[in-house]
Formats: sequence, structure tokens, C-alpha cells
Amino acid sequence: MSTTSFRLGMAQMLVEGGQPDRNLARAGEMIARAASEGCAAVLLPEALDLGWTHPSARDLAEPIPGPRTDLLAQAARDAGVHVIAGLTERATQHVYNTSVLISPRGELLLRHRKINVLDIAQDLYAIGDSLAVAETALGPMGIPICADNFSSSLALGHSLARMGARMLLSPCAWAMPADHDNQAQPYGATWTQSYTALARLYDIYVVGVSNVGWLVGGPWDGRKCIGCSLAVAPGGEIITRLGYGPDAEELAVIEIAPRPAPARGTAIAGMLRERGYDGP
Repeated sequence: MSTTSFRLGMAQMLVEGGQPDRNLARAGEMIARAASEGCAAVLLPEALDLGWTHPSARDLAEPIPGPRTDLLAQAARDAGVHVIAGLTERATQHVYNTSVLISPRGELLLRHRKINVLDIAQDLYAIGDSLAVAETALGPMGIPICADNFSSSLALGHSLARMGARMLLSPCAWAMPADHDNQAQPYGATWTQSYTALARLYDIYVVGVSNVGWLVGGPWDGRKCIGCSLAVAPGGEIITRLGYGPDAEELAVIEIAPRPAPARGTAIAGMLRERGYDGP
């Protein structure tokens, strides 16, 4: 695997519910900006085309590959970067909350359909049924989506790490009630706990990028997506936490230096025991 370090752009962008053209144009701008700052990869939010749980997904979701992945592929080619992004996917009678990994040549390297779909979203999104890791010039990547990384569903992250991923790059949509006071109740403990656990156990990077903006329509209408995008390095060190709030749009650049896997196959169980993990 590649052990060369690279720069990753964390594109904490505004996503407007039901506005795919504006959202994809904004994503293209973020990709170009990240490339201009020397990034080799850009991580974008969950369901960036239509917005998480926006009702328009029933009518406006598109196939993958399809027109929206074509737009992201062109942006990846123009910028010469890898792109990881969340989209809303139409597949026969189902709609999926999906993430994609696109190469600098515009190739679709990996598609992941969210598995740990929240109860409130299950009338909109079907449940994904597979996990995979993509080999890239930057190292092996997994692209789980948001709640796939809950502490209660870390079996998914464990599986991806055991499959060889040296980084988990996760499109997210982190939302809170409109009156949430971040000073009184700082956001992020849910993700810090699970991200640091995986990073420490497997010597991997775990990065989640959320959108910002207000949710309109759907089960959480009136809530705010608040960013707070998070990056954790091997060993469990938090290296970046972005700003909070519905207006906290920003692009941050971090350095990723993938480490070789400390163990493989059956040797992983012993390594995990040595590191204090007593699960299966």
C-alpha cells in the first residue's frame, strides 16, 4: 500500500434541501478550492445533492452512475483529485443514502449504501447490504456514512478495518434542534468516542465531514445541520474539529499519513486483545 502522506480537504459545505443544482455547483467549487490548496482528496457531506431525508428524494433521486456522479467525476478530473461524496441513489424501486469514491480520472472506484439507517429515515431510504474497501493510490479506503460509525454499530468500522482500510472517510449530516446551545452542551461526544476507538485499535484515520444549513421538510424539519466535522489520527488523537453552526461553511486541509496495517487476518484478534478490546 501507499505510505506517502497527502492532503485531504474537509469540505464542510452548505446543503440546501431539494436544490441539487445549487448543491452540486457548491460541491464543484469546494473540489476546485481543495485542489488549489494541494489536496489529493476531498471529503464532502452526506446526501449533498438533495439534503438528508429531504422528501424530494422520492422523485429526484438518480441512478449511480448517473448525471450527478458524472458532474462529480468531471470535477474530480478537472481538479486531479479523489472525491468522496454522499448522494441520493435511485435503484429500481429503492432509494438509497449512498456514498461514492471517484478517482482523479473520474472513475467510480467504490459505492457504499448506508446500512445503519435511522428509524426516522427508513420510510425514505432502503438499507444497504454490503461493505467494501477500495485500493487507491493514496491507500485503501472505506467510505461509511454518518450513523454507520455510531458506537452501537462499530461492527461496520471493525469490518472495514479488518478488510484492510487504512482510512475511513465518512460523509455525514450532523443535526441538532434549532435551540441547541453548543456552549451549554458541546456537540460531538458521540463521534469522538467511536472515531477514537477505531483509530486507536487499528492505527487508521477516521474522518467525518458534515454539511451545514437548515433542514427543511422531512422528519427533522426545522433542525439545523451544524458541521463540527472531525478528524482523528492513528492512536486516537483528534487532529481537527471544524466550526459549529448552520452558517459554519468552511474548507479545512489536513495531512494524512497512512500507516501499514499492524496485523492481518487471524493475527488481528491478538492485536486487539493487547490493545484492550474484548469484543468479538
